[in-house]
Amino acid sequence: MLSPYSDESPGADEAMRKPLKTNNNDFLKNAVSNFQYQISTHPRFWLFTFFLFFQLVVLIFTRNSPFPFSVHSPPSPLPQFPSEIDVFPDLQTAHHDANVIYPFGDSECEYGRVYVYNLPSKFNKDLALLTCDDLDPWKWQCGLVTNDGYGKRSTELAGILPGNLSAAWYRTNQFSSEVIFHYRLLNYRCRTNDPESATAFYIPFYAGQAVGKYLWTDEIENRDFLSNKLLKWVQRQKYWKKYKGLDHFLTLGRITWDFRRLGDPEKLWGSSFLNRPQMQNVTRFTIEKAPWDANDISVPYPTGFHPHSEKELREWQKFALSYNRTSLFTFIGAARGDIDSDFRSRLMSYCRNESDSCRVVDCAVIPCSNGSSEIQKALLSSDFCLQPKGDSLTRRSVFDCMVAGSVPVFFWRRTAYTQYQWFLPEDPGSYSVFIDPEAVRNGTASIKEILMSYSKDQVRKMREKVVETIPRIVYARPSGGLGSVKDAFEIAIEGVLKRVKDENEWKEYVDMGS
Repeated sequence: MLSPYSDESPGADEAMRKPLKTNNNDFLKNAVSNFQYQISTHPRFWLFTFFLFFQLVVLIFTRNSPFPFSVHSPPSPLPQFPSEIDVFPDLQTAHHDANVIYPFGDSECEYGRVYVYNLPSKFNKDLALLTCDDLDPWKWQCGLVTNDGYGKRSTELAGILPGNLSAAWYRTNQFSSEVIFHYRLLNYRCRTNDPESATAFYIPFYAGQAVGKYLWTDEIENRDFLSNKLLKWVQRQKYWKKYKGLDHFLTLGRITWDFRRLGDPEKLWGSSFLNRPQMQNVTRFTIEKAPWDANDISVPYPTGFHPHSEKELREWQKFALSYNRTSLFTFIGAARGDIDSDFRSRLMSYCRNESDSCRVVDCAVIPCSNGSSEIQKALLSSDFCLQPKGDSLTRRSVFDCMVAGSVPVFFWRRTAYTQYQWFLPEDPGSYSVFIDPEAVRNGTASIKEILMSYSKDQVRKMREKVVETIPRIVYARPSGGLGSVKDAFEIAIEGVLKRVKDENEWKEYVDMGS
């Protein structure tokens, strides 16, 4: 792995590090003489020596134990982050070995391999949120990095889901993708420990966590502090210098707008991370992209469903497809009284007035941030789910809806159609319904009448398409994925590797012709 250079200049006096000069022969004679004297004059010396030897054996054993903690001590509450050597012990000496044999052959890695930088811990591990209040006022759930980013088990769903399926559900934070991608990449089948053989380079910087704590404060310098440090660090790396970051990528756990602070003094939201010139070549996964920036790649919001096997995935698909749905549509959200002409407020009122057809879950009353049994019941029991834009154009609920087999109803095309092209079906009409929000506002369109106009056969076909899409929009729990089934992580990584490989081949072609 590449050595993580320190950001700080060496502070120690070089002269203090120099060893004292001594005569090696005199040193040996003195040491032997002293040892003989200790044996003859101090019988207890043997007992003391044995005790030290025993402690050394215990220390060596525990340091190499497969258990992360002592059997006599409780496990550490801090999250565990596997190192490169922990994941690929057989590759720890492969840095300069061109003949290294990888666990998967080149035929398994069509688009090449990815190298994961071993960043200083301040850029990821040290950012782990250990209290619920760290991101006031949103009060994120404790344990953003729990279970490698997947969160705690969602035990409350056991009452409404079959026992064999409820185990696949977690209380996953919607902003945990940077942790999930880091964990999965450390275990990725096409990861290499030899940077010389890498097609692309991953920077495991938890940018969302770095900025999140300061989004609702006036501490603008703190929002930029770590991202500026990160850019200084990565610019010193040999493999960055080759293409100025063109073959580098990272994951942003929040929407792109949280990293694009505008110059207007009245628009000081977020950090300036993506505005920096060093980031203009870097590809980044984000849960909502800027439509004009080709280096932003939208990836699905993490939902609570993380299947452990292909069998579990198929069982869930069958369950969602055959569930008895008793409501025409549902709306899950909260009204925003502080926003003029808030469309969600209109949908909330409309649904309550159409209670015979619409099922409402008011997130101002029921916590909706990380899923709940009420949300799951509403989505499973409804043919359609209304998906207006959230605080930004996208919302996690789109993916919660589709995982439950409900057909999404969109009111803004940029909520999904122009965002997640790598993951959603090409034909929007095959899996969703679009309704003009202005027609709803001015009363020329009735949501209920539009949805009732679809025949049972049409609804069934759309639901089948939604359920067919589920593998592409979820993040599997096993570190190695689901085998032959590609989940959102596999699709994203293969997509960026293919893109980098194509760009590299094009550069080589141009260089040959020049």
